[in-house]
Amino acid sequence: MNNFLKRTLSGIAFGAVMIAALLIDRYVFGAVMLFALIVMMSEFLKMTCGRDYRFSQALSVLAGAVLFVLTYLYKGFNFPGRLVVLAFIPVFVLMINSLYLKDKSRFSKFACLYAALVYIAVPWSLLNFAAFNAAGEFNGIMLLCFFCIIWGSDVGAYLFGMSLGQKYGKKLFPSISPKKSWIGFWGGLLTAVLVAVALHYAGLFTFKLVHCIAMAILLNVTGVYGDLIESQWKRHYEVKDSGNIIPGHGGLLDRFDSALIAIPIGIIYLVVMNVL
Repeated sequence: MNNFLKRTLSGIAFGAVMIAALLIDRYVFGAVMLFALIVMMSEFLKMTCGRDYRFSQALSVLAGAVLFVLTYLYKGFNFPGRLVVLAFIPVFVLMINSLYLKDKSRFSKFACLYAALVYIAVPWSLLNFAAFNAAGEFNGIMLLCFFCIIWGSDVGAYLFGMSLGQKYGKKLFPSISPKKSWIGFWGGLLTAVLVAVALHYAGLFTFKLVHCIAMAILLNVTGVYGDLIESQWKRHYEVKDSGNIIPGHGGLLDRFDSALIAIPIGIIYLVVMNVL
């Protein structure tokens, strides 16, 4: 009961911070999302590199933070887009730094420094393309809708999976996540579509209904893959949670693993369909 209460209270607090970041203003959004990026990259590098190459880990996090900040300035403050390439400078420094490492016995871990950038920093920086319109005006409603669909999918998958999926049907990906089931997947998909439809009729998800439903399906499917990708990393490194910043829930990477894949795909869909 104490654990359930802890999870509930910390979950409410986490949700409140996210909603505030998406609704108050651009400065709160930028600060919260930059903090989340730094924490997620730090959690990932701690999991994969441990105490090895600490200075290089800091350079990797710095490179990710610079990419996010420059993208944020470009979308929200008319920062020249061509100068976003400055984000590559810390990456080049990271590469050059590898030449001067005295102990290269664990050099294979260096690949994780680059993986953190591709896996976390690049997709997280794309959030700025959803939070700001072409005129640089901030509006976090669309991102909030994305997160609501992902959260709804997670809740639906959990409820259907725990009540029916553990007894009936086949497992979704037993080699990586033994508890996930196909019943949970379909339950999550149904919930995601229902949430998207509800947001549409509430006037929050302002795209045509067909796009809202398509987005719900895309976010659900890619969100599941995002969850499985992080589970594969954790299984390989034999850790239960990426961190412990949220009591009872683990790390921020555990909370945003689905979003890291799903939201960029959602943004790509809107761009390709000429909706965004």
